[in-house]
Amino acid sequence: MTADSAQVSAASVTWTNAEPDTLMERVLAPANLRRAYQRVVSNKGAPGADGMTVEHLSGYVKQYWPTLKARLLAGEYHPQGVRAVEIPKPKGGTRQLGIPSVVDRLIQQALLQQLTPIFDPLFSDYSYGFRPGRSAHQAIETARAHVAAGHRCCVELDLEKFFDRVNHDVLMAYIERQIEDKRVLTLIRRYLEAGTMSGGLVSRRQEGTPQGGPLAPATIEQTLG
Repeated sequence: MTADSAQVSAASVTWTNAEPDTLMERVLAPANLRRAYQRVVSNKGAPGADGMTVEHLSGYVKQYWPTLKARLLAGEYHPQGVRAVEIPKPKGGTRQLGIPSVVDRLIQQALLQQLTPIFDPLFSDYSYGFRPGRSAHQAIETARAHVAAGHRCCVELDLEKFFDRVNHDVLMAYIERQIEDKRVLTLIRRYLEAGTMSGGLVSRRQEGTPQGGPLAPATIEQTLG
C-alpha cells in the first residue's frame, strides 16, 4: 500500500468527534486518528497475534470503529497480547520484539501523538533517544562540543534489557504526574500488562514493556528522560 493510498483509505473512514475535550477525546479526534492511521499504514510492519495485516486495517476500522471508540471512551477496551518475535542483535544474540496487532498500533500511535507534546518538554536537553527531531548524530555532536569546551570525559551507557525490566508501578507513577484522564492511564497500564504470545501460548507480563509498538520507546523515555 502506497502513502497516497493510505491517505485515501484514511479519508474514507468515518472518524466522528467525541466530546467533551479531555485527553481521551483528543486521542480519538478525527484529525489525530487520520494521522495515526497514515503513520501505521506507511510503516507497514508484520501482523500481530491476530494475523491482521495493515492492508486489512481500513476495512476493519470501517466496520468496527464505532464499537472500538465506545469501548475506549468508556475505559473498557482491552488490548490484544503481542506476538513475540526474535531478531538478531548486531553484536550477537537476539532481541525479543513484541508485535502488537495493527488495531493496537493504530490506538497506540494516536495516544503517542497526544502524549508527546505533554512529556517531551519535560525531558533532559541531553536526552536524544526516541524523541522527535533528535538523533544519535546530534548526541555525538553534543559530546564533541563538550570535548571542545575542555571537558575530559564523555560516558556512554547501555542499560542491559531495560525494556524487559522496567517496573510498571514506577513508570505509571511518572505518567500519573502529568495525566489526569483515568481512561488513558488505565489503557497505558493495560498495554504494559498485555500478554505475549509465543509458540501458541500466552504469558502474562509482570514487568517490562515489549519493543515493537509505537508506545514502547515513549514509555521507556518517561523513566530515562
